[in-house]
Amino acid sequence: MGILAWIIIGLLAGAIAKALMPGKDPGGIIITMLIGIAGGLLGGWLGKVIFGVDSVDGFFELSTWIAAIVGSLILLALYRVFTGNRHSHRHA
Repeated sequence: MGILAWIIIGLLAGAIAKALMPGKDPGGIIITMLIGIAGGLLGGWLGKVIFGVDSVDGFFELSTWIAAIVGSLILLALYRVFTGNRHSHRHA
């Protein structure tokens, strides 16, 4: 798959991850899109390392989308853990 396909999958996977994990994110839509793109890459890599499968067979393959969404969910959760408490300490 080309870089444009990865960007499209990442953007959509980030939006799906955000829909599956609703809540207020400190970064907004730009950060969600970047998390989606990075999550797609992470999901593909994890699928290959953990399960020994090539989870990035093609744009329309279910395994590609599942890997991208799972990777995006992982990164979104980590992002919330590391940035969520930062904004709650402003009120003094």
